[in-house]
Amino acid sequence: MKGRPHIYKNKDLILKAQNVFWEKGYSATSLSDLSKATGAGAGSLYNTFKGGKKELFKKALAQRREDFKAFKIKLENSEVPIQLIKNFFLSLATEPKKSHSKGCIVANTLVEMSFVDEELEKEAIAILRETENLYKSTILEAQENGNLQSKIPADVLAKHLISVWCGINSLRRIYPNRKILEQQIELQLQIIN
Repeated sequence: MKGRPHIYKNKDLILKAQNVFWEKGYSATSLSDLSKATGAGAGSLYNTFKGGKKELFKKALAQRREDFKAFKIKLENSEVPIQLIKNFFLSLATEPKKSHSKGCIVANTLVEMSFVDEELEKEAIAILRETENLYKSTILEAQENGNLQSKIPADVLAKHLISVWCGINSLRRIYPNRKILEQQIELQLQIIN
């Protein structure tokens, strides 16, 4: 007799849970919310994710890390990686209002977990630093091959992009307006030329 598959291997379940965490934050998400969204019973969730809600949240963050890795592959295979980065930022302006309200689960986690849960805070920091390092290596390569004229050091520009990312995720909640967001993003990206 074959046993039931482990639900933690179910990417769909993790994505559904991720969406709840993304909308409500870690602290405001209840086990009932997760059960309702995923269709898995509370007992099943706790038995599968030995750390309970926190373990499922860590899986949701890990899924975002995987999404960033997919972006890294696109950058590495692009003939114009700097433009790909700019296009990514500009695409934020065209997202639906609900996406603007959600912001970024990683940046949200960093803010929410500061002084609350050091492990989750460090996980969010690690993901943002990995993204910063990706930007840094991409910018450095573009500077070395003459595709980026800016003489600002690559590590400074990479931190700037992380600042833009965190800032725009707050601004889009204040101004969920395509024109305003495009203007602000374009202004911030002028330094990457």
